[in-house]
Amino acid sequence: MLYGTAWKEAQTERLVAEALCAGFAGIDTANQRKHYCEEDVGRALRAHRAPGASGSDPCALEQVARPFLQTKFTYRRGQDERLPYDPDAPLGVQVRQSFSSSLAHLGVDRIDSYLLHGPEADRGLSVGDIEVWRTMESLHDAGLVRLIGVSNIRADQLGELLRIARIPPAFVQNRYYFRPGPYAEACDRGVRALCDGNDVVYQGFSLLTANREIWGHKALHPIARNHGCTPAQVVLRYAMHIGILPLTGTTDSAHMRADLACTGLTLDPDEQAVLAGL
Repeated sequence: MLYGTAWKEAQTERLVAEALCAGFAGIDTANQRKHYCEEDVGRALRAHRAPGASGSDPCALEQVARPFLQTKFTYRRGQDERLPYDPDAPLGVQVRQSFSSSLAHLGVDRIDSYLLHGPEADRGLSVGDIEVWRTMESLHDAGLVRLIGVSNIRADQLGELLRIARIPPAFVQNRYYFRPGPYAEACDRGVRALCDGNDVVYQGFSLLTANREIWGHKALHPIARNHGCTPAQVVLRYAMHIGILPLTGTTDSAHMRADLACTGLTLDPDEQAVLAGL
């Protein structure tokens, strides 16, 4: 499970520190100041890694020494005026400038996972998308990135990316709707089918906020009681059962621990069928 850092603003550093303390082994961010404070993620990471920091820390035994770090390159249209690159530079240069900025923000010399933060247009892949992907592949070739991927992508775009990629995406990260949403089909079926058929890990975000009618449904209450957990935990665990790697962005430290605790649940086939029916 990844801890998502979008929309945290001035709380970013504190919340990332709490997430690491709670036991999160992966952090998701982006070099997009409009919605993320990547620099504050880095401050929390540096404090977490500081020599002697764990000596007086009550949660030291639960801390992850080197969390999995995932960040993103975001096109100009997804940014505000606080750009991490020269907007007049070629896209390949923009990717490298943004990536170098991310390394500095996070205080590392390598990124575990680097995502294209959505294709350039709503349909198909552009020439720019291909230039960006080729640059991301070159970062991988240089040993600066371990895995590359893409977020906010449609099935037709993912199919095209899989056809042209020299290094295929390791991850797709999309907002996940159990029922049809304003921007996606139910269960993102087309994208997930391509992921399943091409060894791509599907990361789902907004599993709870985009699906309130699911985890608030009365049919989940007996399942939650049976496991001594909450309906929200049931939904997160069900997502894992069907092959989704969840992101959670909770700002409540108790919910952080509860979200992580759901990895220890096992829903039986009948319980999974209830959720599938919803």
